[in-house]
This record gives sequence, structure tokens and C-alpha cells, in this order.
Amino acid sequence: MALLSLTASHHELDLDALERLSTGAHSIGGSAVAACDVITGAVVLATCNRFELYLDVDAPLDGTGVQHATEHVARMVADASGVAPAEALASFRARAGTEVAEHLFAVASGLDSMVVGEREIAGQVKRALETAHADGVTSSTLELLFQTASRTSKRVSTQTTLGGAGRSVVALGLDLAAAELPPWHQVRAVLIGTGSYAGASLAALRALGCDDVRVYSQSGRAEEFAAARGVEAVADLVTALEDADLVVSCSGARGRALAADAARPGGGADRREQAIEHVLDAAAVVRARERAAVRAGDEPAARPTVVLDLALHRDVDPRVADVEGVLLYDLATLAAHSPSIASELVVQARAIVDEATRAFEETRLGRAADTAVVALLADAERRIALEVADVVALREADGDPVEPDEADEIARDVRRRVHADLHRAIVEARAEAVAAAQAEERAVVADAQALADEAAATARPASPEALSTPSAR
Repeated sequence: MALLSLTASHHELDLDALERLSTGAHSIGGSAVAACDVITGAVVLATCNRFELYLDVDAPLDGTGVQHATEHVARMVADASGVAPAEALASFRARAGTEVAEHLFAVASGLDSMVVGEREIAGQVKRALETAHADGVTSSTLELLFQTASRTSKRVSTQTTLGGAGRSVVALGLDLAAAELPPWHQVRAVLIGTGSYAGASLAALRALGCDDVRVYSQSGRAEEFAAARGVEAVADLVTALEDADLVVSCSGARGRALAADAARPGGGADRREQAIEHVLDAAAVVRARERAAVRAGDEPAARPTVVLDLALHRDVDPRVADVEGVLLYDLATLAAHSPSIASELVVQARAIVDEATRAFEETRLGRAADTAVVALLADAERRIALEVADVVALREADGDPVEPDEADEIARDVRRRVHADLHRAIVEARAEAVAAAQAEERAVVADAQALADEAAATARPASPEALSTPSAR
């Protein structure tokens, strides 16, 4: 068995390219398992700033094998998202073996996030495994990998102050919005969405003292969400916007619509972008502010409205930023304002991640040492038997026969002495086997990356800006 991950994140891609790539991400894991016999498990981690696929492969991997698997999955991603196969292939970084665990544990701990130390990612990693488990596409190795990632994240949270120093995407957005808003207890907020991010946003608003929150959802779940949390559900978004100081949108509804449209025959990327509307468009905001102005009459102009778009597949039309009196923050804006974290906190967290990676890899690769350990144990038993036989023979030659109880005691003494030496030999043999397996996997990854770079360079579209040009809207 081998672990392989394909990752695309905000480190390598701008958010527009990542948004296009991750359309239809939820279906890729099941498709990969169904389409390839050697892929025994898959977990997809898709968040606001990353799209990652973790695979359990029931076959030895060499550089060509990793490249083949990467190209195969990249074609599936291209089919699901509507991007060109060459663009999908060039977007992913392949990792195998030890690198897979090290990367996931760092991700789960908030070390690889847009906002270093963010807290939401731990829940997203947990939910990614739960989704794969519910879909029946995970494996025992992937279960252990993701469970260990969650435990590592918890250790980083409890043993360092990284989580307290880092800010969540939600908290960062609210911090930026606060400069343009009245005191929080006077803020009138509209929350678009009813998922986990919406729940986190509502909790953050309440913690700041904002209690005037109304909830809107295209899915029809606003009533249930609001009733469970003691807030008001609204059916008319434009009306709700008329007196809103703050709009927090994190529904992801447009992303789901894009994914559904991608699955239909003939769903080209350009056509999808033109056909699928944003959850909040500029026209709705303009109508709301015009109504507010009419209602105000001779009163002072309506207060500015701050809009936070926390969805990867933008809920909010970027043209909302052009509406007078409206300030729009999207994920790209938040990334630009992400605070730096003290290096010593990152070092502490990284040490925990490294320790967890070593322990996980020793468990996973320990099987590589089984043959050597079994051989050592068998050799030890032969040594014990020979030494006991020699002692018994010497006693009998001296006319001092050994009783059964004495023979057992002699055997125990010899076994204790031999096993003391054996433990050291087993530890050394296991360490050598793990190191050899890790070196082999590193060589595989390096070879595969070189092949992938060569293939991507050959297949990449002529325009060097192909991956960073925003899609038509």
C-alpha cells in the first residue's frame, strides 16, 4: 500500500484559478475509487484556499506510476470542473509516502493556511474524513492518517498558543469590517448561508456583541438554522439589506450550482460562468440602498454597508464593490491582510507535527521491517535453544543431570540475556527499514515531480498567465 496526495492551494494558484479547479471537487474521491482498481481509498479536502486529494494506492509506486496516477486524476478533475486537462495537471503538486502525512498534519494544525493558525481547518479535515467514510470510499490507512491529523491538530492547540495567536478567516474579516462599522452592539447584520462557516460567523458576531443578526439562505434552511440559534430568518434578501450594516456571505451555493452544472452534458466553463448567478449581485445591493435612501428622505445618507464574501466560489458579484457606499472584502483581500505569526510559535507547532509524522510513518512503514524482525526473532530462538542444550549437555557430561524445572530456569536466564541484545537489534533493524523506505519514497517523489514538470511544461497552454487570469463572469 502507498499513500499519494495531489494538492493545489493558494500558495501556488490565485483564488480564481483555485475556484475553477475545485468545481465538482466533492465527486472526485468516489470517481477515483470507482475508476481505478488500485485506488482503494480517497479523501477530498476542499476549503476556501485549497483543493487536496488523498489516495490509498494498492500498488508499488515508482516515478512513472505517480505521474500516471497524477495525470489520471487531473483528467478527472478537468472533466468535473471544465478546466483544460493541461491546466489541471500543472496545478497539482504530487506527494507520496512521508510527505503526505507531514503535509496533512501541518494543514490540520493551521500551519499551511491563508491565515496561519486558523481554527476552522481542523474541523474541515475532520469533516473531509467523515464525508469519505459516509460515501464508503475511505480505507484503514486513510482513516488512521486523518485521525492522526486531528489528534496532531489538537496537540498543537493545547501545547502551544498558535491557535490563540492565529486568527480565523471569519475573525480576520470581522476585524477589517469593524473599522467601517458602528459599535458592535449597534450593528445590524445579515448572514447568508446555513453551513458550518455560517455557524462560526454567527458565534464570532455574538462574541463581539452583535445580536441583531438575520439569516438568509437559498436552500430554504434559514428557518431551521435561525430557530435553533435564536435569530431571525428572512425570505427577501433585498429587504433585509436595506438597513444592514454588515453582510457576511458564506453559503457556497454558487459553488454547488457550478458543480451540478459541470456534471450536465455540454457544460462548458464559459457557459457555466455566464449562466450561474451569484447569491448576491450588484443589482440587488443597488435596489436595497435606493430603497433605504427613499425611506430615509431628508435624513442623513444611509450608513455604509460592509460585505464579507467568505465563499471560495464567490457568493458575491465582484461588481458589488463598485456600488457607492459599499465596501467588499473577499478572500483575496483577507489573504492580503493576514497577520504574521511569531516564528517561535510556528517552530513549536512544527516540532509537534514532525514528531507526529515520525510516529505515524514508523507505524505505517513498520511493516517493511517485519521480515527482518521475524528473522531476528527466529535467530534468537535458535540461539536460546542451542545455549540451553549446551548447558544441559555440559551438566550431564559432569554427571549432574538437569531436572525439568532447572532446564526451564536456565532457558529463562538465557532468554532474558538474548532478548536484551535482541531489543537493540530490532530497534536498529526497524529504523534502517523505515529509513530505507523513506529514502525510496523520496526518490519516487523526486522522479515523479521531474516527469510531471516536464509533462506540464510540454502541455501548458501558450499563455503564461493561463492559471492566473480570472474567469469570465
